[in-house]
Amino acid sequence: MRLEDYWGIGPKTSELLAEELGVERAIRAIESGDVRTLVDAGVPRGRTTRILRRAHGGAGMDALATADARSVYDDLLSLAAGYAVTGGAADRIRVLTPLTDRATAADRLEEVLAAREAWESLDGAARERVLEAFVAYDEAGGTDRAAVETALALREVGLEGGTFDVLAEMDPTALREAAGALGYLAETDDGIEVLEGADEELDRTRDRLDAAGQLEAAALDVMESVRAAGTRDTEEFRGAVVEHVAAETGIDRGTVRSATAEGAVDTADFVSGTLRNLVDDLETRVGEREETVAAALRSEVGDAEGDVERAVETVTDVAFELSLGRFAAEHDLRRPDLVADGLAVQGARNLFLSGDVQPVTYAVGPHDLPGTGSVRPPADDRVAVLTGANSGGKTTLLETLCAVAILASMGLPVPAEEARVGSFDRVVFHRRHASFNAGVLESTLRSVVPPLVEGDRTLMLVDEFEAITEPGRAADLLNGLVGLTVDREALGVYVTHLAADLAPLPAAARIDGIFAEGLTPELELEVDYQPRFGTVGRSTPEFIVSRLVANAEDRTVRQGFEELASAVGQEAVQRTLSDARWVPE
Repeated sequence: MRLEDYWGIGPKTSELLAEELGVERAIRAIESGDVRTLVDAGVPRGRTTRILRRAHGGAGMDALATADARSVYDDLLSLAAGYAVTGGAADRIRVLTPLTDRATAADRLEEVLAAREAWESLDGAARERVLEAFVAYDEAGGTDRAAVETALALREVGLEGGTFDVLAEMDPTALREAAGALGYLAETDDGIEVLEGADEELDRTRDRLDAAGQLEAAALDVMESVRAAGTRDTEEFRGAVVEHVAAETGIDRGTVRSATAEGAVDTADFVSGTLRNLVDDLETRVGEREETVAAALRSEVGDAEGDVERAVETVTDVAFELSLGRFAAEHDLRRPDLVADGLAVQGARNLFLSGDVQPVTYAVGPHDLPGTGSVRPPADDRVAVLTGANSGGKTTLLETLCAVAILASMGLPVPAEEARVGSFDRVVFHRRHASFNAGVLESTLRSVVPPLVEGDRTLMLVDEFEAITEPGRAADLLNGLVGLTVDREALGVYVTHLAADLAPLPAAARIDGIFAEGLTPELELEVDYQPRFGTVGRSTPEFIVSRLVANAEDRTVRQGFEELASAVGQEAVQRTLSDARWVPE
């Protein structure tokens, strides 16, 4: 296979990877999802993420049929990656894709929920120890020793369940001994190197080799120093050289004497030859001792080889699952029921909102949600037309439904007390656009209609068609889309302010409404974000005009807004201001 056969790899990227990694290694990195190797080779992280998403989940990515759906997907993974305990785990999260196999999604869901339970079972101190262990693992570059030490730390904390049970099966004594040995072994381009501190004799010989090497580089200085001390003949000079070298390097005289150069033609040749022989001898001694020490260290590692290999493999998996478990715990994500058809949520929250968020219950298609109180969405409508107040949360509800569908498709828990999520081969999410021209209308229809008619199981979440064409024609288009959605047995939620202009809807469609209830004393719009089923939502111009009247600092401007109030209902505006306890200046 060629590098350019992978989605997103053009000639320039292919040339870069071939030069930096070689074709075979680059392909291995792509096939294994190795983000770090590709990024280190010079491929930007964003491009690497997109390449790997397509390489490992192209069919799943095709389910995200619009730019807005892909935007929600990107935002969800960015949010989840923020809870990653290692850089590698964050990379793995960012390349998750929707899964086409429901059994695989169900398996991942079990793993993530088990990880959430494991994380929540730890007290605050234990969680800090876990995070510190993973920070140390990252800072050490994810070496084998770092993996072993992290596995020991996680084992001591007591993580249990699923992948974490492998930690309990490891021999801690053997792992500790292996960690000590691994700490002195390092892989280099030339093989295994024994690091300083592993063996006193090896360290001492290396020090002497360094000292001898420095003298060899300054052989003429050595010769001049010995001459300056005063010597009467050649034998005395040679003896003085041995004494000088031994004193400067700490090498015993016998070793230096055995390295003296025989047959030297003059004093300079004698000094340089002796030092060269001495360096060669010490290099041989270092090599032999390093082999002996390395063998002993490898033997210590070998006693726990199976556990070491498991630690290296398990720590990365634990980091990945625990990261997703933290994400689920932080946002109280729950298990969705993966069903054949329908999308229903009870007590759902939008993950991208902060503060006190009102949960909502909503559904399209068949479902068995128990509901809460009188709030139980109908279970026989495949399409809902959502109407209601400006700033009433209609688009937010679409985004919430989109997020739930995407999270469930990836085998992740969802932000809802209960959820029933069908299998969708196309998710069409289209936000409202401010432009109003034929080009926008055409591009919008091109983005939402093909996936509806080409997919077998399509979810349509479309916001305010009236924003891209004149209201009368927008109502006609919306009627057509609702009918097409029903005919194709797809599911859909369409947001509009044109409920009064719609023709009678098909039997499998309904109209829902969100209502604004007034202004708070702080003049904020007060909205019940829970849609009312089968009811057209009430618009809120009187609330908006009331707020403008109250916030106007200039008396003349205020009078202008008060005149405008007569057009939307002077009595309603005054009642709103009274309820908000606003007193004119």
